[in-house]
Amino acid sequence: MSFDYNTQRKRMSLPEYGRNVLKMIEHIKAIKDPEERNQAARTIIQIMGNLNPNLKEVTDFKHKLWDHLMIIADFNLDVDSPYPAPDRTKLDAKPNKVPYHNGDIKYAHYGQIVPALIEAASKMEDGEEKSYLTTLILNQMKKDYLTWNKAQVADDIIIRDMMEISGNRLKVPENFRMPDIRELLAPPKSKPQGRYQGRPQDKYKGQQNKQNKKKYKSSY
Repeated sequence: MSFDYNTQRKRMSLPEYGRNVLKMIEHIKAIKDPEERNQAARTIIQIMGNLNPNLKEVTDFKHKLWDHLMIIADFNLDVDSPYPAPDRTKLDAKPNKVPYHNGDIKYAHYGQIVPALIEAASKMEDGEEKSYLTTLILNQMKKDYLTWNKAQVADDIIIRDMMEISGNRLKVPENFRMPDIRELLAPPKSKPQGRYQGRPQDKYKGQQNKQNKKKYKSSY
């Protein structure tokens, strides 16, 4: 007994159309009459459109279907397409490599934004604006530190890190107080509690009790 597995079949370029569409396209390749072959290709285009109705929302979806037809046929199909065949070299081309920053981050828990802010603040002239930006940086550093270690965070460590990253160019503003953890981390919002929570029969009992009270009062 022989079994037919997908791993033994021909690879499908666009699996979303299914193997039956692939078989139909392979079949019309063997049709010798050009008119009959073109008619069969147009019929397959209609079938492909029905299998993927979401393509109708795409601009010029007919063009997209004819491109998919040629891709499934491995660009080996002699039909009179109303659109030029897609460029195979562009489809086979590999995407450009995305450049990544390979530099080591000494203070990983602060990321790259905090050192960039410290560098920008260090270049500013002394004044209220520089002091205000320094306080914002210290607050942000403590928030970032808390994401790594919520159990313990020392303010002197935050200040020491800022001084080291800035090369002692930034100083803690006078009368500055590091905010408490509770001030930085907002408490979770509690869901509004209704009168009847849980089982629906509890609500029914409450309504029934109200009716019994009204009857009891009317009896006097």
